[in-house]
Amino acid sequence: MNEYVVVDLETTGLAPKTDKILEIGAYRVAGGDFGEKFHMMLDPGIPVPPRITELTGITGEMVQGQARAEDGIRAFIDFAGDLPLLGHNLIFDYGFLKHAAVNSGYTFDKMGVDTLKISREMLPQLASRSLGSLCAHFSIRQQSAHRGDDDARVTALVYEKLKKCYEEQRPELFVPGPLYYKAKRQSPITNAQKGYLNDLVKYHKIKLDVQVDSLTKSEASRLIDGILTEHGRIRR
Repeated sequence: MNEYVVVDLETTGLAPKTDKILEIGAYRVAGGDFGEKFHMMLDPGIPVPPRITELTGITGEMVQGQARAEDGIRAFIDFAGDLPLLGHNLIFDYGFLKHAAVNSGYTFDKMGVDTLKISREMLPQLASRSLGSLCAHFSIRQQSAHRGDDDARVTALVYEKLKKCYEEQRPELFVPGPLYYKAKRQSPITNAQKGYLNDLVKYHKIKLDVQVDSLTKSEASRLIDGILTEHGRIRR
């Protein structure tokens, strides 16, 4: 694979179905040379968990008012075009991108190469094949670990090192393959749910830390059930 888009995401958690994208970092790479850069911060509509802020440095204030997921995925689809993707544990990032695309009504079926898969095959002696461990192994300097744009940058550098060392030995590892991730479109919150949720909030004098309009139908149901369990129904 000589030309590709390397991508890395930062998210609110590990589950593409329920967690949200906070940051997309990507580069176009051709012949080992970096081309156009892509970077977007996204407003998840929910609080940024403290553990994520501790890991990435991304705070709620940094993403509040930024682009929504549908705008971010549309821009990334346009940026990536027909090029294959590269990532470290790529299926993780692809799962989030796929969910965002499907929920926004876009088709997103890609080919890709995973540096984690290559390193597991070719570097079994390493105690860890995390991105940080591979950077240390190949003497690649990380500037901002656990941030989308820098993790994407060093992933491409790791790939080029792996390619130089092992492509002749195992060429099939460096050929893009189809990425499989099944994502079902999640319906947005209904007007009935929105009205009932607003009534519950006013009645119980609750301050929500989520953007109601950003909720899916299932997320709204869970939130309503949680409020009813903790505070009870509206008594007329």
